[in-house]
Amino acid sequence: MLKITCTSLRLLLFLLLCCFQNFAFAQVVSKDYTGYLFAYFEGSGTKETQEQLRLAVSQDAVTWVALNNNEPIIPSSDISQTGGIRDPHLLRAEHGEGFYLVATDMFTVKNGWDSNPGITMMKSKNLTEWKSSVIDLAKAYPKKFGKVKWVWAPQTIYDTKAKKYLVYFTVRQHANDKLDFYAAYANKDFTGFESEPKLMFSPKYGGIDGDIVFKDGLYHLFFKGNTKDEAGKEIKNGIQQATSRSLQGPWKEDFKYLDAYADTAVVVEGSSIFKRNDTDEYILMYDLYTNGRYEFQSSTDLFNFTKKPQGFTKNFHPRHGSVISITQKEARQLQQKWTGVPGLLLQPVSPNDRYQFKSTGNPIIKHHYTADPAALVKGDTLWLYPGHDFAGGQKNYKMKDWLVYSTTDMKNWTEYPVPLKITDFSWAKSGDAFAGDVVERNGKYYWYVSTNWSGIGVAVADRPEGPFKDALGKPLLTNKDCFASSHSWACIDPAVFIDDDGTAWIFWGNREGYYAKLKDNMIEIDGEIKQLKFDGLSFTEAPWVHKYNGKYYLSYATEFPEKIAYAMADKIDGPYVYKGIINEIAGNSNTNHQAIIKFKDEWYFIYHNGGINTDGGSYSRSIAIEKLYYHADGTIKPIIMTTNGVSAEQK
Repeated sequence: MLKITCTSLRLLLFLLLCCFQNFAFAQVVSKDYTGYLFAYFEGSGTKETQEQLRLAVSQDAVTWVALNNNEPIIPSSDISQTGGIRDPHLLRAEHGEGFYLVATDMFTVKNGWDSNPGITMMKSKNLTEWKSSVIDLAKAYPKKFGKVKWVWAPQTIYDTKAKKYLVYFTVRQHANDKLDFYAAYANKDFTGFESEPKLMFSPKYGGIDGDIVFKDGLYHLFFKGNTKDEAGKEIKNGIQQATSRSLQGPWKEDFKYLDAYADTAVVVEGSSIFKRNDTDEYILMYDLYTNGRYEFQSSTDLFNFTKKPQGFTKNFHPRHGSVISITQKEARQLQQKWTGVPGLLLQPVSPNDRYQFKSTGNPIIKHHYTADPAALVKGDTLWLYPGHDFAGGQKNYKMKDWLVYSTTDMKNWTEYPVPLKITDFSWAKSGDAFAGDVVERNGKYYWYVSTNWSGIGVAVADRPEGPFKDALGKPLLTNKDCFASSHSWACIDPAVFIDDDGTAWIFWGNREGYYAKLKDNMIEIDGEIKQLKFDGLSFTEAPWVHKYNGKYYLSYATEFPEKIAYAMADKIDGPYVYKGIINEIAGNSNTNHQAIIKFKDEWYFIYHNGGINTDGGSYSRSIAIEKLYYHADGTIKPIIMTTNGVSAEQK
């Protein structure tokens, strides 16, 4: 017979409580998170603008992009009593949708470091619209905090036992230089405190910048602590930890230093801990405030951290901030409000998902790096099929998949799940997803793609958005078919044109251009392969054929850096007459690649440049669109590349 003592019953109840707390926490972190949001204040630029709230987003928690072009998302003058904020801390609501943010109400540029008695408290339902209030401890609780010197680095955590949000922060009084952690429960409106803050934790030598995380029945408090000698002189400082079974304490201080710099002259502060999505790894990041760096160490148990710090890749210079995980829906809301979200966080993944956005000029797509446009008109819809440069600031061509977009008005665009990847072609050992073209035939959609030296392949789909599958299981064309070429990348850049009589033609090549008929099944060459030749031809790549007023137009990239030239003929197989340059060099891209299409009685010239700031370039390109016009004799008027593009004409 099992005998249950009071001690064992208490132990059982404690274990059940821990399981419940861990289950509740798991419920929060098991959401379908796809990225991360970083709230910070800036450490560069004019000092008057640094102490303001900014946001950045990442897919992997290492490479970060500032939202709103690194401008403040809300002026500090609107949310603080001093005109500045520091140390913002973000927290997702425990139940339902919502977010809380607290920050130090302090404007050191104007007021110096002598005193700040306040905390900025903010709440939002969607991360884009915020309501704020300020709590001034000296005014609200004059008996205890009337002579407070600092109220620093507030943070919030949900107390599962009290079912309330606890705000904790560092306090220093004018009469005492000890730095202690105080805490109070926020009121229901998150506009102030329920009651006077109470001492939560008093580190032996004081502490600032605390961040609490719950794991395996323990609350872990990470903070900047220090060690002092018998005379009270600080001899060491860095990131330390204290643990407790309860937010009310007692807290056990371990006096160990976790950061890699505690035994060096490099100083750190602003420690913040967060869990990476879909892993057991926690990131402990900190601000190397005198070195202008932000770094991190990682752990799976919150006690043993990696010894070697790692740096973040970012286009801003953050000071003390915090990170939360975000969903794709939230990433899209942030993009719509402020822009700057990495494209992979916005991109549809599930088959029925769609991402809709507006073009605001050239480049038309700013959340992906896109190149080598192909276009197809179906009814009242223009379908755009670009290649995908994988990142900004690339040093070579890195293209692993193709993308697809549609529009009915050249302003409102829809993005679909990735329709085709280079890995869909098992024979494409090059691993390169280079330029392609899409045509419709007999209710099927055929995508002709180049794979660098592996050859030209064909994929087929039942719908214009895909998904596409390899139609042949082997290349349609290889370097062997490029009989006048000797270099390995000769068999690239296919473009297909279906003539009025139903005959399908394919053009391709690099340095030397080629063309041939396609059989009615669209996956076999019909007859002889011929080389493009005519007076004035200086062919580089990117052939494209269109028809206007009974004439055939062959456009192509010429020379290097590339311009777009064209020739005209009465028959698709020539003879062609060279007519000149229609698009000059895009100074920020060595290559150019065009599609010319008629859509709703207007002609459009679709091309790429390197126009995305700040990391666009020859290997990180972006698609732009201009109107195309003809002279009375049928020749094409030169294309003037613009920033407004066609969006200025769309009302």
